[in-house]
Amino acid sequence: MGRTNSELINTMTTDYLEINKKAWNARVESHVNSSFYDVPNFIAGKCSLNSIELDLLGDITGKRVLHLQCHFGQDSISLSRRGAIVTGVDFSDQSIAYAKELAVKTDQQVTFICSDIYSLDTHLNEQFDCVFISYGTIGWLPDLERWGEVISRFLRPDGQLVFVEFHPVVWMFDDDFNSVAYSYFNVEPIVEEIEGTYADRSAKETFASITWNHSLQEVMTSLIQNGLRIDKFQEFDYSPYNCFRHTEEIEPGKYRIEHLQSHIPMVYAISATKSKQ
Repeated sequence: MGRTNSELINTMTTDYLEINKKAWNARVESHVNSSFYDVPNFIAGKCSLNSIELDLLGDITGKRVLHLQCHFGQDSISLSRRGAIVTGVDFSDQSIAYAKELAVKTDQQVTFICSDIYSLDTHLNEQFDCVFISYGTIGWLPDLERWGEVISRFLRPDGQLVFVEFHPVVWMFDDDFNSVAYSYFNVEPIVEEIEGTYADRSAKETFASITWNHSLQEVMTSLIQNGLRIDKFQEFDYSPYNCFRHTEEIEPGKYRIEHLQSHIPMVYAISATKSKQ
């Protein structure tokens, strides 16, 4: 992994959607077949949601939920299993194709839309009781002001945002968590070549990717400026996913970087409400 020079960054970032879509399309097969996503047990009824987001969501029976950046739909289907009326969105056509298959296999009525979220209003014209976004999402977006606009556009007045994400402190470190390699702030795009995938580190594919770090200030400002009130903000010293190097499981389903223990935040969660005005 490593950053490229400014010239190459400027050239590549103009095509970031195409580059990142290619990478995510290439990941789908290995993710579907990985023990990380555990599709057989998911089909049999396992819930893919974690206590962090479930506590914020509460009872969603009968609620209309928009799930942004849904990958191949496990969380969307888990929301549906809990009684919600769910629409899942992702820009990867391969992810959405498998999400539709998975909905059939699990006998769930979930609507899946293939779209970049910035272009979602060309595919969707309604508002929802809840917008749900979870883990590893905003780093793929260059502009959080527009992200906040999308959330507000599709959330009904008094509707709820539930957003859970890896902490920006995590993304400051190199892959081995030995040194600070990147800025906490969104100072420039990060252009990298990534070998394998967090779900299957033995995968032979190499992917080009373009991502952005987003500070907590940037996240919260984008929501507040788009008419959302922050109701709850939480930070957690563990990840519910074993998706980083050098982890240890401190409790079932809770992972920390072994040599950093509880010294860094790994995940944060926000619940927010859209203003009625």
